[in-house]
Amino acid sequence: MSDDTMIIRFWGVRGSYPVPGPRTVHIGGNTACVEIQAGQHTLILDAGTGIINLGTELMRRSRTNGGQAVTATILFSNMHNDHTQGFPFFDPAYVGASTLHILGPKVFESDLEETLSHAMLPPSFPVAIEDLPSLKILRNVNETDIVLIGPREADVQVLNIYHNEIDPSADLVRVRTYHSYAHPKSGVNIYSIAWRGKTVVYATDTEGYVQSDQRLVKFAKDADVLIHDAQYRIEDYTNPAKPKQGWGHSTPDMAMAVAQACNAKQLVLFHHEPTYDDATIRMIEQEAQKVFLPTLAAYEGMELKI
Repeated sequence: MSDDTMIIRFWGVRGSYPVPGPRTVHIGGNTACVEIQAGQHTLILDAGTGIINLGTELMRRSRTNGGQAVTATILFSNMHNDHTQGFPFFDPAYVGASTLHILGPKVFESDLEETLSHAMLPPSFPVAIEDLPSLKILRNVNETDIVLIGPREADVQVLNIYHNEIDPSADLVRVRTYHSYAHPKSGVNIYSIAWRGKTVVYATDTEGYVQSDQRLVKFAKDADVLIHDAQYRIEDYTNPAKPKQGWGHSTPDMAMAVAQACNAKQLVLFHHEPTYDDATIRMIEQEAQKVFLPTLAAYEGMELKI
């Protein structure tokens, strides 16, 4: 495998709540978590229940590599429960040698650290975030920031794109943010992760607009992989008995419209509706491929290399 290969692994692909059981054994029932490996860099997109198995795997890799400490950058798209509920059970957070750079949106007037801490306070959870022995660096990120990730554990910088000189080195992982308000209350961070000429865009928890979200289209232009929310089938999205408009999630058609408009090379449908079984999601994938051939429905264990 080339040293320039970017690897994307899916550890949790469901939205709203986890759904273990025989109906979801192939697609998986864990909530949102995606790992991106760019050279020596480990990035984790969201910390739904999928991050629990990822944490176990990272500790296994640590042992295989002679006890090399886990260093990772965790990017939260939003602070809803299905994107944070696995973090209290993330094994590397309990190891003093681990270094975790944790980045995400400010929620109203609350910093990321305050919001994440609320999920780990008694009586909900017995271990407070400040009691975790790992080194944790928590920072808010917004649209005016660029995150530069270097090869060493201390090499994570959050810089203002207007006030700081940006290192042009291709060896740095570059994370840009588009904050969309197409999700209820506080919106969602959509991320672009670029490294050595390759780009992955992570656009979960976003709802489509008429003729697509043009800011997202511009943000995701020519992406190698676009991971896009596609929670609802159109018949459920528009169901008059329980319509889903305004809930902050897209249909596959909305995701495909963005992919086509931004010239994405690969579309991954993500954040699946928890009531959909394996067969339903496979049918959604097959129907989508008739419109936009390079479309895949995300499943746990899926790995893409670009």
